[in-house]
Amino acid sequence: MADDLQPATPDELVDALAFALRFRGRKRVHNGDEIMAHIVAERLAEHLERAGFVVMRRPACEGAAALGRGPMKTGRLSA
Repeated sequence: MADDLQPATPDELVDALAFALRFRGRKRVHNGDEIMAHIVAERLAEHLERAGFVVMRRPACEGAAALGRGPMKTGRLSA
């Protein structure tokens, strides 16, 4: 199973962190807004990269819906 892991891209990490900041499970948390969640997620991802962390992820299952991962985004906000 460990052989299936691959490095997560910065965009994937930002999307996952922003999703976690906006939702608890599948239920929306109303104490933060989407823009702030994305800004915080970007800053966390940048810090983790500078600190030398490598975040790994499993490849998506073929034919399975990407439930609980949030919306797919194509690019990052520039700082």
